[in-house]
Amino acid sequence: MEKVKLVIAGLSYSQTQSGAYALMLVEVGGKRRMPIVIGGFEAQAIAVELEKMKPTRPLTHDLFKSFALAYDVFLKEVIIYNFHEGIFYAKLVCEKDGVVTEIDSRTSDAIAISVRFNCPIYTFSSILEESGSLIEEDGFEMDMEPNIEDEVEESNLESNFSPLSLTELENKLTEAIENEDYETASKIRDELKKRKP
Repeated sequence: MEKVKLVIAGLSYSQTQSGAYALMLVEVGGKRRMPIVIGGFEAQAIAVELEKMKPTRPLTHDLFKSFALAYDVFLKEVIIYNFHEGIFYAKLVCEKDGVVTEIDSRTSDAIAISVRFNCPIYTFSSILEESGSLIEEDGFEMDMEPNIEDEVEESNLESNFSPLSLTELENKLTEAIENEDYETASKIRDELKKRKP
C-alpha cells in the first residue's frame, strides 16, 4: 500500500466530546482530510510545540525526545496504520545505528512527538477513505467547531487582554508559561502578534 503524507491543518475544541479537541490532518497535494478527536493534554502538547513556546519544565513529549536523542534514536516518521471502530492506531518508526524499529503509540502522542522531531506523518489511502472527508472547493472548514460557550469564553478572555499594555501582556505571558497554563499563553501570544507590526 502506498503511503499518503499528512500535515496538521488545525486544532479546535470538539463539538461532540466535552473536554476533547479535534485535530485536523490534511493530505499533502490532495483534498482529503482526517479529523482526529484527542484529549486536552495531547492538544496542549501539540499546540505548545506548534506555537514554539518554551515551558519552564519539559513536558512528557519533550522528555521522550530528549531521551531518544541521548541514546541516538532518530524518529524517521509516524504512520497512522489502522482505523477501527472510530479509533486510529499509529506507530513511531525509529532508527538507531541503521536498525529500524516500529513502536506502537496512541495517535495523539505520536503526533505530539512528531512535531518535536519535525518528522513526516503518513497514513494509507484506505484509511483516509474510511475516516476522512473532502475539502470543499472554496477552502477548508473544520467539521468540529467550538461550541457557543467556548466562543463566549474565548471572546471574554481576549477582551480581558485588550486593555493591557505590551509590557503587561509580556509579563502575563511569562506568568502563564511558568504556571504551565499554555492555553492562556497561546491567547496572550495571539494578542501580542495582533499588536506588533
